[in-house]
Amino acid sequence: MIRTTLATISAFLLLALPAQAADDFIAAPTLRASVTVTSDVVRVGDLIDNAGSAALIPVYRSPDLGTTGALPVAHVLSVLRAKQVIGVMTGDIKEVQVTRLARTLANKDLETAVASALERRFGLGEAANIAVTFDRGVADMRLDASNTGALQPVATRYDARNGRFDIAFEINNDSNSTPTKLRFTGTAIETVEVAVLTRDIDRADLLKSSDIALERRPKAEVTGEAASRDRTLGMQLRRPMRAGMPIRVADIVKPDFVQRDQSVTVIYQVPGIYLTTRGKALESGAEGDTVSVLNLQTKRTLSGMVTGRGQVTIQGASQSAPMAPAVEQTSSLKRDEAPAPVDTAALVRNLVQAPASQAQIAQAQIPQVRVPQAPAKSE
Repeated sequence: MIRTTLATISAFLLLALPAQAADDFIAAPTLRASVTVTSDVVRVGDLIDNAGSAALIPVYRSPDLGTTGALPVAHVLSVLRAKQVIGVMTGDIKEVQVTRLARTLANKDLETAVASALERRFGLGEAANIAVTFDRGVADMRLDASNTGALQPVATRYDARNGRFDIAFEINNDSNSTPTKLRFTGTAIETVEVAVLTRDIDRADLLKSSDIALERRPKAEVTGEAASRDRTLGMQLRRPMRAGMPIRVADIVKPDFVQRDQSVTVIYQVPGIYLTTRGKALESGAEGDTVSVLNLQTKRTLSGMVTGRGQVTIQGASQSAPMAPAVEQTSSLKRDEAPAPVDTAALVRNLVQAPASQAQIAQAQIPQVRVPQAPAKSE
């Protein structure tokens, strides 16, 4: 009963307060625990809510762009009292964190801006292939947060002989009609991605994945077309090369599957027939190349395609050795009679068997003269 009576009396007292007193109670200045600023000074209105007419009074220098500082509450209240700001509610706050907002331009962003300003100009190519180096080793750059505009190049100079650039940029500012000006100097060089050797490689070695690394090199250092990593794997070099050297397309060749004077397997293929024999390569060749081989059995020189390591394939009747000229004879075929089918086996035997000597061929073509025998004398 007593508690209810006290609550009722308190409610009547609050209702009886003047309107001005109620407004003053609601608008009591209150300290903020975290503050963000965009200018170079911290004002009373930044530190407390409901600062009233004292809001624009400067009290501290702002932290550096993009950084945060801490202020003890006792020190803040002392400074505010000096500015005739009293009665500030602090609650349980022990210190005030003040952060100065900024726009950060990373070094990579600045390099991209310079490369974009030079793209396809002064004999240069794509911006992604232009390597930029600043004279003073420009790190990340912080600007006032009011600089919200894009980097716009307004003056560009470039010397293609030494790669020197001098570029001026402007950035629009929200709080000032005059744009912020930036100027950068340095060198810009067009580069290409190229495969380089990770170790010394001899001509006979096949290039493996561990032998190749990708690097960007100045385009002027790579004469001709640079070889990609995928294009180099499994290939051979035309000459021995040292580690770190860039590989061009002209430096690589298909590996030789057949070496000159090497003993090879010669494969004869015609429809329905597959024969192998030994041969000697008369020239070197990579897979798919046409090379000459000597059939060690028939001593004929044939041309075939390299189809594997130490393997040459001769396909079709058109690859066979020439046949001996046929003896002209009168055909006994009638007009509508079809010719006899080609003897494929005989054709293959002609490939793999040694040719007859000229004397044997001549003897086979000259008909034998029969000598009539004298009748036996009767006794």
